[in-house]
Amino acid sequence: MTTTDSSTVDTDPAPTDRNSQLAAQRRLVRRLVWVAAVVICLLGVRAGIAEPLIVHSDSMSPTLHDGDVIVVDKLTYHWRDPRRGEVVVVRVPESDALIIKRVVAVAGDSVGLDDGRLVVNGAAVAEPYANHTGMDGAYYGPITVADGHVFALGDNRHDSTDSRLLGQIATSSISGRMAVRVWSSG
Repeated sequence: MTTTDSSTVDTDPAPTDRNSQLAAQRRLVRRLVWVAAVVICLLGVRAGIAEPLIVHSDSMSPTLHDGDVIVVDKLTYHWRDPRRGEVVVVRVPESDALIIKRVVAVAGDSVGLDDGRLVVNGAAVAEPYANHTGMDGAYYGPITVADGHVFALGDNRHDSTDSRLLGQIATSSISGRMAVRVWSSG
């Protein structure tokens, strides 16, 4: 006959409850760490890779309209300079405001407006994206774009605060380039 020593049998359910409570707390901590890691990654992406931006002006019309949402690529300009035709986001040093403009000339280019038409390096540039309404009789330059700078204009030439007023834009003040428009209000 077998006898059981009651002093060795644990009939108290408390250790099991404590173990399940500890397991639940560990799961909660793991979930919180996971959520924190995801949030940190998303903030890192926004800060250094890509960022959504809402357009607050019609100065890039007809390409972009007030209320459009774009995604700004923040990586490309870490390994190359802006190119003619790219739409860029610029931080204006005096006001810290962001503006969206099109690069029309890069370092070393001669740029000007002749009767409202863009002229780069002595040749008229076809700009099917630009709104030239109200630009007849507008003249500017020509000037030569300095190293480390670009000349940028709004596509809505008659209603745009751009390099004609702000001067040449330092490439260091460019936050990124428009990668895609994700929402159009127009």
